Order: sequence, then structure tokens, then C-alpha cells
Amino acid sequence: MSESELAQLPLPWAYGTPPLQARLRVTPEDFVVEEILGYDAEGTGEHALLWVEKRGANTDWVARELAKFAGVSQVAVGYAGMKDRHAVTRQTFSVQLAGKPDPDWSAFPHAEVKVLAATRHSRKLKRGALRGNRFVLVLREVQGDRAAAELVLTQIAARGVPNYYGEQRFGREGGNVAQARAMFAGRRVERDKRSFLLSAARSQIFNSVLAARVERDAWDRPLDGEIWSLAGSRSWFGPEPFTDVLAERLARADIHPSGPLWGQGEPPTQGEAGALEREIGMANSDLATGLALARMDQERRPLRLMPKDLKWHWLDDAALELSFELPAGAYATVVVRELAQS
Repeated sequence: MSESELAQLPLPWAYGTPPLQARLRVTPEDFVVEEILGYDAEGTGEHALLWVEKRGANTDWVARELAKFAGVSQVAVGYAGMKDRHAVTRQTFSVQLAGKPDPDWSAFPHAEVKVLAATRHSRKLKRGALRGNRFVLVLREVQGDRAAAELVLTQIAARGVPNYYGEQRFGREGGNVAQARAMFAGRRVERDKRSFLLSAARSQIFNSVLAARVERDAWDRPLDGEIWSLAGSRSWFGPEPFTDVLAERLARADIHPSGPLWGQGEPPTQGEAGALEREIGMANSDLATGLALARMDQERRPLRLMPKDLKWHWLDDAALELSFELPAGAYATVVVRELAQS
């Protein structure tokens, strides 16, 4: 079995085999994403802050076209995160105009991109500078047990889903992991591609740890030696004894069990949690060693993902609409995968 085929093996589900068969992204309008920055524009400054809607367009391409339209270099354009191409997405871009007046943004010459609003801000928008994303998704050609689907949705709303990295992180047929292994073995890669491959290597180890914990039904409960992630931040703490206080915080989703984003040094977990992570690190020793030699730091990611304000309703017997909010860095597709297979 090839590297890409191994990467495509299904990860275990939290609630058993999904009760539905369905299609997602029949049209871009079936996958709507709206970015949540978490702060407002200041109203003054040399950066134009643009609220942009795009349909079937790549985020990098939009950034290049905005730079060209404004007559500035591409480095003058910023955005917080990449958004799906095969979707309708609304996100913020910043364009540094440095004393220049705003162009007529309504005249932006691409029908698939609309500048919905523009204001001014003092700083360039940086990657990762967002709170999360809102999603409205439509599953079509739905077949399966509707009552069982309602039960799974109720469980997801109450308990969440395993916080896997989505298949987008791994490239076509999972090829980014194979390329990361080749890079660690000495193959030269372009600098801008290197970060994608390092991320894919980390994500492969993380997903492997999370998959093992799903198999043990321990993705939303602690193992001995657990490290805890604080909800809504990159901070973590532990290990420490599991007390009633921690149990209450876990129950209200203030903290989550965490998994490794591999780097140099040893994972901070101990006991059963630490033994599991080290075992999986050894099973992926080429990735783990490559990440350490690349001087990546040991970091943590929550194992549990809690969709906020999850709602659903049937548009007809074969179409189900889902809406929810996710924190930055989470994947809507890992919510859908617990409910339906394509």
C-alpha cells in the first residue's frame, strides 16, 4: 500500500459508522464560510480593511488581484486565513495604501469577487489573526436513517467531535506527508512549500494520536498524565491530578484534553498519555526526528472540537442544512464526517 493510500485510510469515528450518505459542495453555495475576526476596524490608518465575498476563488489569487487593482505590491496585502476555493466565503483583506486614496472598490474587475465594505485600519492583517469562522453547509442527495442522524447531531452538540486535521492539510491523496518524508531525507524544496510540509508532518502525528484515543474512547476525557488545552487560546497546563474542579471545567468545555504538535524535546505528557504519544512518535520516527531537526517547538492542540450554536433543519427529504461556528484552525469537514459519508 502506498504512502498516499495509507494517508487516506479512514480515521475512527466517535459515534460509530455515520448514519447518512450525502454529497457536500454540489454547488459553492452549499458551503458558505464567514470569517470572524474578533475585533473592529479602527476607522483610520494607511491600510484599507476590506470585507470581501468570493465564489470559487483562491484566497492567494484574490490577494494578488487586489494588489494589482490598488497598484501596490503583493506584500502590501494581508489576510488572516486561507478559505476554501469551492465555496462562497466572506473574509477580510487589508491593503496598505501608504498615503494613496482608496480606489473605487466597487469597480474590482472580477465577477466572482465582491468588495462588500471598506474602512481604514492602522495595521496589516496578519495570518492567524482571527477568532473563528461561521459555516452554513447543505448536504444533498441524502440517504440513510434520519432518526439516527438526529441522534448523532444531538450528541455532537452536547459532546463535540474529535478535532482531527482535515484532509485539506495533507494535499491531494495525502501526498504532503510523503513529500515531508522526502524533504527530511534530504530532498530540497522551495522555502514557501517547506512550511506546508512541516505542518503536514505535525498533523499526521497529531491525527494518529487522536485516532488512538478515539479508539480508546478517550478523546474527550483525560488519560493519566494529561496536558490540558485552554479553550479559545494556545495556552496549556499540566499534568496534574484530575480533580472535581478540572472535571467541572472539562464538562463546560473550558478545557480540553490535548495532543502533540511535534517538535524538539519530549512531549510534556506523562503516564498513560505520555506513553501513547511517545509510542506514536516512535512509529513515525522519521517525521518526529525531521520536525525536531527543523527546530519546531513542542506545542499542543485540543483533541476535542465543540461546534458553537450547532443548528440543523431539513430543506426537503434529501437536503439537510447545518450551521455552526468553529474556532480558528478547526475544520468543518470533521464535523460533517461524523454524520455523513460521501
